[in-house]
Amino acid sequence: MGETEMNTRLAAGRSYLAIPGPSVMPDRVLRAMHRAAPNIYEGALHDMMSPLLDDLKGLAGGAEECAIYIANGHGAWEAALCNVLAPGDRVLALATGRFGHGWAEIAAGLDARVEMLDFGQRATVDIARLEAALAADPGQGLRAVLLTHVDTASSVRNDVAAVRAALDAADHPALLMVDCIASLGCDRFEMARWGVDVMVAGSQKGLMTPPGLGFVFFNARAKARRGAVGCRSRYWDWRPRTEPARFYEYFGGTAPTHHLYGLREALDMIAEEGRDDVLARHAVLARAIWACFEAWGQGGPAELNIADAALRSHAVTAIRIGADHGARLREWTEKQTGVTLGIGLGMVPPGDPAEGGFFRIGHMGHVNAHMVLGTLAAIQAGFEALGIPYGPGGLDAAAGICAAG
Repeated sequence: MGETEMNTRLAAGRSYLAIPGPSVMPDRVLRAMHRAAPNIYEGALHDMMSPLLDDLKGLAGGAEECAIYIANGHGAWEAALCNVLAPGDRVLALATGRFGHGWAEIAAGLDARVEMLDFGQRATVDIARLEAALAADPGQGLRAVLLTHVDTASSVRNDVAAVRAALDAADHPALLMVDCIASLGCDRFEMARWGVDVMVAGSQKGLMTPPGLGFVFFNARAKARRGAVGCRSRYWDWRPRTEPARFYEYFGGTAPTHHLYGLREALDMIAEEGRDDVLARHAVLARAIWACFEAWGQGGPAELNIADAALRSHAVTAIRIGADHGARLREWTEKQTGVTLGIGLGMVPPGDPAEGGFFRIGHMGHVNAHMVLGTLAAIQAGFEALGIPYGPGGLDAAAGICAAG
């Protein structure tokens, strides 16, 4: 092969966005949104709301209430907190990555007194430390415990039921509030069975819809707290959004019409496949990625950020690869193969020279075997082109996982 042929870019054609959100939007969702603006005063848009909310609650594992906001995940964070906290309330934040800190920062901005348990970038919540923190609160003044189910930066998956069990064992009244922005529709979440009081999610990951819709799910305990503390924000108030006297109150104004059409189609796709089958597909594809990197890591610097497979998310995988290999690899795969990998996020301080030594793969929502296998093959091609060493058998291991199903 000549030098010109070796330098030929192979990225023409449909590109693949393998980042952990926004995720790939299905053609069906795009087609559903590609329509003229609807009548917002009556008709089909009004008729779709009740079944759409029911489907969202079911996907969340038996949520009692769901409020929809025209917002991203940060907006959903703030909406949830505004409804259950008063200024000066104490909050315990459990951080296992960048986004655990992010929600805590929103709480602090609302004048909550935030107490942090930071478990680092590579570990789950230490239940013993949580139990000690609850025991050190004899007056039970903590109003809420903030937990990230899957931290999109570190790719750790936390045991929500274990956190609830610790609260119950301490007979502590703090609300359990869980961020499922990365995990809803990808990793199993059972709101009612696990005793979660408030859960937040977004449209742009497992729900396969463009960014712009934030969701706050809550139960009767959280609803009672809202009644006790009020809500300082008319826009974030979840009461009119879940008890609307008029249609526009679902959204605090004009409905996000085309996002709703896209979301309706995405929920239909999930229902057609089946919730359990959707979760099983994510689990198999995640294991294929892990098997590949475990083989590659035997002869090179690539390393899964979370060592224990039981603690890894089925939606996103964070990779440590050292030096500036992550940044170089991301640039090469995007330009040469049309595959865009996710940046390393929050693993080291911004501007740290080690920042380029991480990357992430999103495998959430509308993703299948050929997307995952193709991404892994593109990464191996990048290793070859950039001279990054790797162990043999990675692609074979991933193919074997997919073949076994």
